[in-house]
Amino acid sequence: MKEYKIKIGTAFLLVLAYFGIMLFYTFLDVAVWRKVVPDFSNIINIVTIVICIGFFIVFLKRTTGYQVQLLSNISFVGMMLAIGCSFLFFLLLDRGLDPIFEGMFPQSEQDYQEMIQSLIKSPMTSLIQVCILAPIIEEILMRGVVLGGLKNSYGTVTALLISAMLFACLHFNMVQTLSAFVCGIVLGLLYIKTSSIFCCMIAHGGYNLISYIMMVYLYIK
Repeated sequence: MKEYKIKIGTAFLLVLAYFGIMLFYTFLDVAVWRKVVPDFSNIINIVTIVICIGFFIVFLKRTTGYQVQLLSNISFVGMMLAIGCSFLFFLLLDRGLDPIFEGMFPQSEQDYQEMIQSLIKSPMTSLIQVCILAPIIEEILMRGVVLGGLKNSYGTVTALLISAMLFACLHFNMVQTLSAFVCGIVLGLLYIKTSSIFCCMIAHGGYNLISYIMMVYLYIK
């Protein structure tokens, strides 16, 4: 990991900036592309997200000094751990904790189901967003920049907890937030163990892919 440091306030502002970018391209999708070019809105939305991600990565580099090294520190053991984490998340969260959280927060569960319905309306676009683009930028931000920078400032335990809490805050209801905190802890441990952002992306994207496939299967069924 690069020896750069960030403070908790900086980490919070970076996550807030990413949240703002998400709101921006969501606004463009709903208020502009779907009305102006409805036949091509899905493609244009993906292009918009890719451009926003590119600008955000440049912004992260200039503000924190973090160098994105996607293919560094990749190992067979790291990849096996990443794949294992994908299935662990699915079994632990989707089949274990999530049903408990859903019972505790019924309104959040209803909001979550409505979000799922909106994703299924554009399955390929949602697949690219949820399983490829989101894991790429979120792992660069949350594990590469936030966890790495906080670790060099406050130590491993503090950095792990704060980065997991900030990762949870990116999600929009209690069911997702609680699950995301657990994911944030495990992904953080994976990054500390492997020093590989790519392995974290595989774990994150793999879990999203498994959940997405099951979600579509249950919807069709």
